[in-house]
Amino acid sequence: MNTLQKKIDFKVVVSVENANPNGDPLNGNRPRQNFDGVGEISDVAIKRKIRNRLQDMGEKIFVQSDDRADDGLKSLKERVDSIEELKKISSDKKKADTARFSELACETWIDTRSFGQVFAFKGLELSVGVRGPVSIQTAVSVDPITINSMQITKSVNSVSEGGGKSSDTMGTKHFVDFGLYIFNGSINVQLAEKTGFTTADAEKIKEALRTLFENDASSARPDGSMSVEKIYWWEHPTKMGKHSSAKVHRSVKYQKKAEVDVPKSIEDYEVIEESLPYLDVNVIDGF
Repeated sequence: MNTLQKKIDFKVVVSVENANPNGDPLNGNRPRQNFDGVGEISDVAIKRKIRNRLQDMGEKIFVQSDDRADDGLKSLKERVDSIEELKKISSDKKKADTARFSELACETWIDTRSFGQVFAFKGLELSVGVRGPVSIQTAVSVDPITINSMQITKSVNSVSEGGGKSSDTMGTKHFVDFGLYIFNGSINVQLAEKTGFTTADAEKIKEALRTLFENDASSARPDGSMSVEKIYWWEHPTKMGKHSSAKVHRSVKYQKKAEVDVPKSIEDYEVIEESLPYLDVNVIDGF
């Protein structure tokens, strides 16, 4: 299949209601915030969800979650060794063909040829770095978020203690009342040519973004509490693009309506779109 020949930029608008979109383990798992109170979802968390969606679509994924592993392998090293040619290359450090290693890894796993991967871990005799064409930025909320906390109690015995009832265990759940988060991304043609990333792969990434929160429910993110509202997808007519990614991303802005005090839904925001010469935008509704 043909590798990608046209630069792509995209913007994804996500609504969050009564959910913890991305907890901070260094802050009691509270929803991430910056010093201005603006909510954040890390790019790592977004890529994890994209990988999960691609996996649900039947694609082979290198960096799999332990609870979603579909190949019976328990580590990245085992996943490399499961490909005979990769195992052979990695075992010969002096004559290792790193270019062939990268090529074969990109052919095998869609997340490697999309996001890149550093193959450097214990038990691998060589170090190989792959730069991927798909870049994802951290999602940030349009306005500062309000975080609520709820005390919860576990009143079920975890272990029996002499036949009696163990003491209740207290805990805390944190959630965002409402937040509108936006993240940007781009797909670089020059890097796509190196990894073999195709136009068909770009369509799969788009579909993964559209259905980002399907099969992602948890106690922190109940079904329906997080939703992709809109995807703005720009396909440039050239490899380099007609405009910089920064300019393209800034051409669509969301801001709170003047009469709204505290936004409760996406309807409380207005969209400001700036048309760019020689570049059209495809607006896609979420799933």
